[in-house]
Parts: sequence; C-alpha cells; structure tokens
Amino acid sequence: MISGISVSLIYHSNTKRNKVMMEVKFEINEEGKGAFFFEENGKRTGEMIISISGEILIVYHTEVLPQLKGTGAAKKLLDAMVEYARLHKLKVIPRCPYTLAMFKKSPEKYKDVWYRKEL
Repeated sequence: MISGISVSLIYHSNTKRNKVMMEVKFEINEEGKGAFFFEENGKRTGEMIISISGEILIVYHTEVLPQLKGTGAAKKLLDAMVEYARLHKLKVIPRCPYTLAMFKKSPEKYKDVWYRKEL
C-alpha cells in the first residue's frame, strides 16, 4: 500500500476553537509512520501517532494541547483515523489508551475496524 511515497490528506473537522474551523491533516512517510494532526500557525496543537503495515493501522498515542482539552479535538482525530481505516479497509490496533478507551466505550461503532485477535 505504501511504497516510497509521502501522502498528505486533509480531513475537515467541525471542531471550533476561537470560532475558527480546524482541519485534521494526515501525513505518512514511506516507512508507514505518520500522524493525524491539527496545526495552528505551523505548530501542531494535537496529534495521533500511527503506523501502517499491510492491512494493520496501529495507534500509539493521542495528545492535544491543554487549551484544546474538552473541545472534542481528540475525538476529531479519532474520527478521521477511523474514516481513513474504513476507506482503506484497514484493521486498527488501539495501543493508545485514549483510542482503546473510546473503542471499548462504543464497541459496536468500531467493530468493523477494531482488530481483536481471537484467542
């Protein structure tokens, strides 16, 4: 799926901060490491660190700046990641505590993308 190219996509978000629309951006390098993120004035204000290998997307970490907490910004990053996973038929391994908590909170909502190894 990823072979020596960089991909940059923009997902529009309705999260508002100071009445300005924020965009969730996505970048991934040729090694399959990347992030969904918000930027303001060239500085990342929130990000979800991921990697993709084959048909698996792993979420490692989600963080937003303190001033964005409670605005739904982290949820917008999650929504963009899930949309991307569905579009590309990827399964998600949520190693990030936030992502795992959200998947556990609404398992039916994420069952199509949540990779859960059968024991």
